[in-house]
Amino acid sequence: MIVSKCPLRVSLVGGSTDLQKFIDKYKVGKVISFPISLYTYITLSKRYDKYYVINYTKREHVTSPNNIKNDIARELIKYFNLPPVTISFNADIPTTGSGLASSSSYMVAAVAAACKFKKLDWSQAKICKIAHNLELKFNPLTGYQDTYGCGLPSSKLMVFNGDVSVKSIDLPKSNIFLYNTNVNRSSTKILKTIDINKSHPLLELTDKVYENLSKNHFINFWNLLNDAWETKKNTSTSIMNNELKDIEDKIKQDPHLKYIKLCGAGGGGYFLIMTNSQPTLDSIQVYIDNKGVIAWDV
Repeated sequence: MIVSKCPLRVSLVGGSTDLQKFIDKYKVGKVISFPISLYTYITLSKRYDKYYVINYTKREHVTSPNNIKNDIARELIKYFNLPPVTISFNADIPTTGSGLASSSSYMVAAVAAACKFKKLDWSQAKICKIAHNLELKFNPLTGYQDTYGCGLPSSKLMVFNGDVSVKSIDLPKSNIFLYNTNVNRSSTKILKTIDINKSHPLLELTDKVYENLSKNHFINFWNLLNDAWETKKNTSTSIMNNELKDIEDKIKQDPHLKYIKLCGAGGGGYFLIMTNSQPTLDSIQVYIDNKGVIAWDV
């Protein structure tokens, strides 16, 4: 049996500039993000009958990959030409509509598992690239940041301009939390509403955030991140609503708060909270993952 795990991710600044329609117009996208200490897991094992068995919130039992309804499993099996196998999906937290790139995390973990199964010695970067290409087959609005943000370790600046370049960065110390709004949403529906022209200022803000990090200007760093969140809100009317605004206002009562934003496309899911204290609301503390996607034989 093969087991793989891949972190979920949060982005700090630059989300939306990694969408293909943005890159087509402006020729480059830039995102600063990091993977977190919450994971998706894939187990993959060979079967000795004619069936493909896929276990997630449902159970599929079919003889042809084309009949598999789970998009990740179907595209993985077809791409790697896998024989009948059992594939199981698990995660540390409920991932539907989380804004933490769970679909991409699962896809990266699945590709890593298939590589181990097929004895392919691929780098993490190649695993992320193939995972992105496979996810595009069933989710054409997948951004470049998602698979790379999940599968590659540590906090980083990612630049997308026909290729992907990654620079590791060090973030100032803070406590990192996720608060579940319990509002489920479809990221695809929200991404369709993004005004890429209004997203363009995020490119310059990402550059400024990176520059201030490089110079250890941390006060400006936090101010710029908050400017970026306000800019991101203006790119679509679907990112925030009154319920989410009320939650945000409660979190902002923390006098030690450094940064707050909705993860992913917005509209629900988790708030990212970075603070020097403990949030007043019941939240999950997370840490920056420094390993990225891994797979091993059991």
